[in-house]
Amino acid sequence: MAVGERDLMGGFAKGLRVIEAFSAERPRLSIAAAAELAGLDRATARRCLLTLSELGYADYDGKFFSLTPKIMRLGHAWLSATPLPSLLQPHLDQLSERVGQSASASVLDGSEIVYIARAFQRRVMSINLMPGSRLPAYSSSMGRVLLSVLSRSEILEILKSSDLKANTPYTKTDIPSLVAEIEAVRRQGFAVIDQELEIGLCSIALPVLERKGRVMAAINVGAPAAVLPAKDLAAVCLPPMREIQLQLQSVL
Repeated sequence: MAVGERDLMGGFAKGLRVIEAFSAERPRLSIAAAAELAGLDRATARRCLLTLSELGYADYDGKFFSLTPKIMRLGHAWLSATPLPSLLQPHLDQLSERVGQSASASVLDGSEIVYIARAFQRRVMSINLMPGSRLPAYSSSMGRVLLSVLSRSEILEILKSSDLKANTPYTKTDIPSLVAEIEAVRRQGFAVIDQELEIGLCSIALPVLERKGRVMAAINVGAPAAVLPAKDLAAVCLPPMREIQLQLQSVL
């Protein structure tokens, strides 16, 4: 259905842009900072922030705004409306038990992946990942799997819109190298990350397919490099991961 400009609520869109300005790196924002990050004038950002505060979605200490737990209702609405997380969770639990490492599932949202399910064995990252957590697609194993099913033009568009920063000395940040890596993932059907997100962490991911072959999500196994180095991930993890992949394809 074609949507005209008259059908859109500009104020609602601006409010969402202000919400998206908050992140793990920027949990507290002044009006000026929120305006700059959201690409809005200061007066508009102020009204959006005060509205969020009045409705209980943000706290305001007189200088800085921060989101409240109530904001989780927005993400929970999607998690509650789709059966995918609940379908994936028991399979992730099974996979995690078999390989003795944490397993996760995510979907692509713009230039980031969003975790929708997770099974913990041990904490291998300095950040605490849980459903709703986000990571950059370009430097994560699940992100590269999800990017690999897109067209070359779509991949380039996402990479150009990403903040391609080097999280570690091993992070690939130049676009030609990333495109070549993503194309290799497409050919082999899985992605391996060796300490590109965080020193000491490696992971392996492959796609979750529905019956007709459409990619619905990605699953991965993350492990400490000292325990299960990247060169051994495929041999140890791919067989059980592919079993899970086939099981899921039969029910999706």
